[in-house]
Amino acid sequence: MRRRRTTREAEVDPFYDMLFNMLIAFVFCFIVALLAMNPKALKAGDIPAKAEFIINVSWPDMDPNDLDTWVQDPAGELVWFRAREAGLMHLDRDDRGLTNDTVVINGKQVVNPLNQEVVTLRGIEPGEFTVNVHYYETKNGKPVEATVSVIKVNPRADVVFYGQVQLARKGDEATAVRFTVLPDGNVTNVSTLPKSLVQRL
Repeated sequence: MRRRRTTREAEVDPFYDMLFNMLIAFVFCFIVALLAMNPKALKAGDIPAKAEFIINVSWPDMDPNDLDTWVQDPAGELVWFRAREAGLMHLDRDDRGLTNDTVVINGKQVVNPLNQEVVTLRGIEPGEFTVNVHYYETKNGKPVEATVSVIKVNPRADVVFYGQVQLARKGDEATAVRFTVLPDGNVTNVSTLPKSLVQRL
């Protein structure tokens, strides 16, 4: 024989139902909040680097000589190893040949053979940019051939320039490329007309 619920029991059931539904809603909101969080963005001072152009200068692997990249923007500002940031330009990697190219992995010294310098242009600045390569220091007195590329990365990767420059001896400077950025980010007037940047200092 079924027992009939009292009035008191009938009043308690909706309260528990409402409490249970509120608990489910709270748990759901908490899970959504956890999923929406970006742990990397919570790190203090962690600002994602955005690049419009990447300038890459490389020379043969294991070459002991030190080449330097110099870039001048339309305002006349210079980026090089003693001024790693200027305007929208940043020297992201300064390579010194084989100097400081050893790292310790599992107790063993390993030599990084790659010789490469990278400059990023982190915005659109209309006007002419000049990219030069300077033979800063030599370990063997031999000539060095540097490969230079300029890549526009937004909205898609486009090669603006790719070529080589020959540096015969310590102190030599060569203009790899000059190019003009238009207000819409497109590039025109690509040339290799020489322009000294090192001698300006």
